[in-house]
Amino acid sequence: MAANSRFSNAFDLVRKNGYDAFVMAPSADLEYLTGLSPHPGERFNGLFILADGRSFAVVSRLYLQEYQQTLPGSLTLYDWGDEEWFFPALKKAFSDHDIAEGAVIALNDSIMAVDAVEIAERQKVRLANGWHTLEPLRLIKDKEEIACLKKAGDIADKALKSLLQFIRPGVSEKTLRRKLLDLLDDHGATSQAFTPIVARGENAAMPHYPGGDGVIREKDSLLIDFGCRYRGYYSDMTRTIFIGEPDHETRELYDIVLRSQDLGEKTARPGITAEDLDISARSVIEEAGYGDFFNNRLGHGIGIAIHESPNIMRGNQMTLAKGMAFSIEPGIYIPGRIGIRIENCVVLTENGCEPLTLFPKDLLVV
Repeated sequence: MAANSRFSNAFDLVRKNGYDAFVMAPSADLEYLTGLSPHPGERFNGLFILADGRSFAVVSRLYLQEYQQTLPGSLTLYDWGDEEWFFPALKKAFSDHDIAEGAVIALNDSIMAVDAVEIAERQKVRLANGWHTLEPLRLIKDKEEIACLKKAGDIADKALKSLLQFIRPGVSEKTLRRKLLDLLDDHGATSQAFTPIVARGENAAMPHYPGGDGVIREKDSLLIDFGCRYRGYYSDMTRTIFIGEPDHETRELYDIVLRSQDLGEKTARPGITAEDLDISARSVIEEAGYGDFFNNRLGHGIGIAIHESPNIMRGNQMTLAKGMAFSIEPGIYIPGRIGIRIENCVVLTENGCEPLTLFPKDLLVV
């Protein structure tokens, strides 16, 4: 494990932040460091990284085999059963590694609040918010990561192209959602990225439409937001498709969103801030008079998590750099009428950005 550069860098960050230890449950952080991606569940499974360079894991016996197969044999595993819960195993692990009362233990965002309370009270330690501790390790994607992101994007492109033949009046949102998941599998996805959003007409005015019983009508619109995983890395794309020719006003709305998204991709480059990128793309929608109907950030980072840093939004002064990957997804959402979103994820190159999904963005009528 000492030879693993990701682990070595993680130890450095724990020390740099002044923590005695850092703990993560099943999460993107854990998968990034170890390749381990067990089911999260309600049972505590925690990998502890200590400032002195040691590490150990407290693991439910239900998942013990996965940890044994993935983590090196030199790392001590403290397993526990449901009948005793994880408290005795945690106590022994802390004792064996001389973690004293008052030690500062940082937790990432995967640790349940109830488990955090138990750790603090039983071991008499101080807890710290370690949510962003490993963020610097994951911000810049290397060549292998970018290749996986591109492959995930290619799978999404092919799945959406295959789905077009099934989009017609009388077909339900649910039917299309199920078909899209099958197509992602057919084209080589490891798994879906999230439950796809398939929203017709006014349903798409809810940016995160939870799904319902919508059925496509004549002269309808259809927003599809979906993605997949490939070797641990995600794709995420959105297209708004029209069933029959849209009216003039709807065409104008689509053109506004498309110009905003295009400007976002043209503006994205190393050296500008996340805030400046958001403002640039958002200005197209605001100047057209629809600023109040674009009520979310321009984009989010993507990698081994579907949402990670950097957040492309006002207030974020982070300077963007080559190798960062994120979405550019402006939209206009008019309640009771329509929602239009166009989303590509991109990776920053030396002088600009490269889209990770290539499905055409021009207005599409089926």
